[in-house]
Amino acid sequence: MERNLSLNLHVLTARLDRAADRILRAEHNISYSRFVALTLVGELGASTQRTLAESLGVTEPSVSRMTAVLAADGLLDAQPDPAGGNRRRLSLTEEGKRLVTSIQQGLEERLATVVTHSGVPYAEYARQTARLLATFERLEQEAAK
Repeated sequence: MERNLSLNLHVLTARLDRAADRILRAEHNISYSRFVALTLVGELGASTQRTLAESLGVTEPSVSRMTAVLAADGLLDAQPDPAGGNRRRLSLTEEGKRLVTSIQQGLEERLATVVTHSGVPYAEYARQTARLLATFERLEQEAAK
């Protein structure tokens, strides 16, 4: 058995990201990175720009520019943080929620088709992926202690 899982996972992730970006730009006029940001805001609830930057693994100025564009497009609401400072509280607008839901469904259907064509049972692939993610989260939490 070839032991090159780390490279294969990197290549697979990069290809999936590029494919998603092409699809979303063509069908929804939004980049995949902006869609991921909207998804994280939706999942995290009323998040701050700092939390979003940490979740995306990018700088706060980068997130500030991205959130300004998403707010101008009517997809994101960015309000001053009641705690003060130069922080913004983020939440999805109704249009943002509709877009995220629509895109998630479409991407999920496409991914399910690719997985099915590979001969891997979709439910098994989803279960094993969730298991790997949960293990990484547990190991990161243990390392932080």
